[in-house]
Parts: sequence; C-alpha cells; structure tokens
Amino acid sequence: MSTTSGSPPVSGRLGTAHILFLIVAAAAPLSAMVGTVPLAFAFGDGAGVPAAFLFAGVTLLCFSAGYAVSARRTGGSGGFYASVADGLGRPPAVAAGYMALLAYNCATIGLAGALGYFTQLVLAAHGLTVSWEWCAAVGLVLTAVLGYREIALSARVLALLMLGEIGVLAALDVAILVRHGVHALPAASFSPHTAAGPGVGVSLMFAFVSFIGFESAALYGKEARDPARSVPRATYAAAALIAGFYALTSWLAVGAIGPDQVREVAGKQMGDLFFGLGDDFLGTAGSTILQVLLCTSLFAATLALHSAANRYAQVLAQDGLLPRTLAAEHKRHGSPHRASVWQSVLTALVLAGFAVAGLDPYADLTTSMLGLGTLGIVTLQALAALSVLGLRLRAGHGHWWKETLAPLLGFAGLATSVWLVVGNFDMLTGSPSKVIAALPWLLPLVALGGLLYAARLRSAHPLRYRQLGVRHTAAPVTPDLSPTPSGDRHARSQ
Repeated sequence: MSTTSGSPPVSGRLGTAHILFLIVAAAAPLSAMVGTVPLAFAFGDGAGVPAAFLFAGVTLLCFSAGYAVSARRTGGSGGFYASVADGLGRPPAVAAGYMALLAYNCATIGLAGALGYFTQLVLAAHGLTVSWEWCAAVGLVLTAVLGYREIALSARVLALLMLGEIGVLAALDVAILVRHGVHALPAASFSPHTAAGPGVGVSLMFAFVSFIGFESAALYGKEARDPARSVPRATYAAAALIAGFYALTSWLAVGAIGPDQVREVAGKQMGDLFFGLGDDFLGTAGSTILQVLLCTSLFAATLALHSAANRYAQVLAQDGLLPRTLAAEHKRHGSPHRASVWQSVLTALVLAGFAVAGLDPYADLTTSMLGLGTLGIVTLQALAALSVLGLRLRAGHGHWWKETLAPLLGFAGLATSVWLVVGNFDMLTGSPSKVIAALPWLLPLVALGGLLYAARLRSAHPLRYRQLGVRHTAAPVTPDLSPTPSGDRHARSQ
C-alpha cells in the first residue's frame, strides 16, 4: 500500500552515521582499490598516486564547504537539482536534474554488470560455474528488495558491508606496516618530482572518479532526523574518510611494492595487484576474503547508487518533470518505491539486452555505463560548486570561505577533472570503440533537452515553471516570469 506524493512522508530515520554509510558505500572503497589504483599506478605517475588522492580529497573538501551551504538552504534534499535551482536558476536545474538521472542510472547499471562479472570470476576460482547473468540477477533482486524498503534498512546492510571491506583493507595496511615499518611509507610519493611527474593528469582523473557518490548525502535530507546538521556533516566526513583511506592504502601499496617498481608491477598485474598483496601479506585466506568482499563492495555500491537514482526520479516527478506516479512514497517504509521499481526494471532490461547480444559484461557494459555515469556526476559536482558562487553573486555578500573561496577552489579542481575525464575517456572505459568514445556527447544533449523543456514550460505553463525547485529551497527562487491571467488558468488546468 502506498501514498501519493502529497501524503506525509515517513521521515527521521537516518542519522549522520547512516548517511555516511550510504555515501561511502557508493564510493566502494575496496572496488576502487582493486580496480582503479592499479590503473593509476600503471598509466599515471606511479608512486605519486597517493598525492593525487590527497589533492582530490582536499579539493572535494573545498567543494563540501560550499555544498554544505546549499544543503542547508535546500533542507538537505533534492541533490544537484535543488542546488542548481537555488544558485543558477530553473533552466540549468532542469538540465542538471535530467543529467543526474542519466548519470546515476548509468553508474548503477555499470556496477550491476561489474557485480555479475566479478562474482562469476570469484566463484569460478573456487570451482563453481555460474553465469554472470545469474550472478547479476541475484544482486539485482536483492537491490530491488532493499530499495523498495525503508532506507534505514539499506543503511544497516551497507554498514555491515562497509565494515567488512574497510576492515580487510585496514588489516592489509597493518600487515604491510608490521613487515616494512617506516619503509612502508616512502617519502618519494609526496616529493614534487614524483607527485607532479609524467602522468599526473591521469592519476588525478582516477583519483577524482574514485570519490563518485560521496556528494549524495543531499538526497536523504527528507529522511534524516536533523538534515541541517547530518547532511553537511556526513558530506565532510565522507570526503575526509575516503581521501585519507585511499591515500594511506595506496601509499602503503607503493611501500610494499617499491616506488621504483610500482608502475611496472601494476602494469603487469593490473586487477590482480591487490589480490597478490593480500596473498603475500594476509595469506591465502586473506586473498580469498578480499575476493569475496570485492563482490559485496560492488553490491553495496550498486545499492547505494540505486537509492540515489530513484530519489532523483522522485524529486523530478514531484516537480512534474517525470510522470508524477514516480513521486509516490510507500505508506509504511517512506521509500520512493515506485521510482525504485522503475529503476530496477530499467537495469534489468539493459542487462538483459547486453546478455542477449552476447556482449562482454565488463569490457562492453561496465566500462561504458560506469564511464558515462562517472563523467556526468563529476560534471554535476562542478555545477553544484558553481551554483554556490551564483548564490554569492546574487546576494552580494557571503562568508569569504564557505561561499566564495572554497566553492571557487572546488569548481576549479572539478572542472579540471571533467577536462581530464573527457580527454582520457578511452582510458577510463578501456575501450577503443568509436561508439563508446562518443558517449560523453549524451550529457550535453540531455542538458540541452532540459534547457529546451524548461523554456517550453516557461512560455506554455508559467505556474508549473515557477514551482520548479521551490519545494527544496529555504527561500523561493526569484520568479523569472510573471504569469498572465490566461497563463494562470492554463497552468491550473494541467
């Protein structure tokens, strides 16, 4: 049984820790270590990768300072759509909303494919033959069930999974430190010569994309007990935790392998790099645990991004930018259950399409979908930083750090990241296909479609247009158009 979007929501279930687990899960720390760090070692600046993670973390902390201002004004809900509406106006907000819907759905689909692929490999390594399609299907069913239920249940499940994957990486870190002592933390990783050496742009690209999803705290404000506090705190904590963990673990990996050998070794071992380290420092059992927890990490990330995607669908539906039925909340669970079902069906259809076509779940599905989703989310992060500057300019005053310098630094770093991802999209996806290389064009096309639709609403349905983004702002957005009496009558009839 469900309620309509106008019914009182079930709220107040999430504290700061719950939201923190939701957004750290989206970043998938173990998956990032296993899948991203070896690529950064091999194609980036090698031993300088830890410095790249630290730089990305500082940049995103600056972004978080500005984003916290926006989150407090929007009540910690609505994500990028609300932030852009508040700072840049309605047409850019519509464009951002549709871009977010595309990006988060693509990222979810890509992770679901990766879950099926790596689960199949792990099972095969232990003598079990199960197709990737069945592995992905089981993961998708679990995601759909948890996504339909109250968000606090998902947060508790993600908390357990996060403790597992962070725990095994922490055990690996400690084992490296015990064996190598201070030599496990080579100063060379942070020397200017190494940190800014050849390939630093590629390292920075992989560093920034490893934080994907940390900004999604601003989608859960309506379900938080104290959104004005918990959403900003969770965003700050996630940026600091992820940056510190990534930088430390990659630094210890450099120490374990050797600064002079890390690029060559990573180039040969690639995705097996951390499994090899686990086998060496934690034994065969440790390596097996790493493999199993890689699968649970991918499931956790799929669930977290699924939750983010269906909340974007709900927000857009509430403002009439998607069918309003998707705005409905479950009476008991308080979840956007119809949006969740829609997202689950979409993911299943895309996965089935790739399976029927006989395409590779990783080389064709995961890399393309996750690459496009990553680019879209980083672009939206840059727009969100810009929206805080828009608020500052419109008000004519503001805090020098939170509303001016921090978002400016965040925007500069994120804009650089967008440029790096676009320039290295073939490396990010690992595909030479011209079709996949053209995928980034979908984002400006979707944004243009959003701008044109906003313009149409402004002229044909002015009252509907004036309500865009208003429900998420502390102070209503200044109207762009005063509706005519006929416009009022027409808008009321919609």
